[in-house]
Amino acid sequence: MSGAIWFDEMPSPVGPLRLVADEHGLRQIWFETERHPKRAAPHWVRAPQAVQFAREQLEEYFAGTRQVFELPLHPVGTPFQLTVWHALADIPYGATQSYGEVARRIGEPQAVRAVGAANGRNPLPIVLPCHRVIGADGSLTGFGGGLPVKQYLLAMERRVAQGDLFGG
Repeated sequence: MSGAIWFDEMPSPVGPLRLVADEHGLRQIWFETERHPKRAAPHWVRAPQAVQFAREQLEEYFAGTRQVFELPLHPVGTPFQLTVWHALADIPYGATQSYGEVARRIGEPQAVRAVGAANGRNPLPIVLPCHRVIGADGSLTGFGGGLPVKQYLLAMERRVAQGDLFGG
């Protein structure tokens, strides 16, 4: 059915996640812990099979066996937001970059605040790893899932990248 939007929830180590997709790919990932939790629109259809491709790769990510996502994605945003979100995918697993570094990488070195705003509107956290973007001084800054979730994701990636799957 053209124009259909499907969704389902999945458990994760950072709390329940809602996955939203359409015929073009994964559109959104929502954290239950968001300051302003979102609700499914009345016309959306709960369809676990429609987001199974994303669920499997997210489960692999949380298990430490996936560092790069290979998913059809369909985030909806302005051309500038899409440019920033695309750049997030290039931040290596287990690494971080400042907002300024991302702004320079997309050829907009003066747009640090705009990069921050686009980062904050990223509809596909984890998959487009906005959690890997930090302040210029190395501080952890806002994250839709909350700073504890951002800390968890960064620590998990560092452990996996260093070969310490069990956190010991």
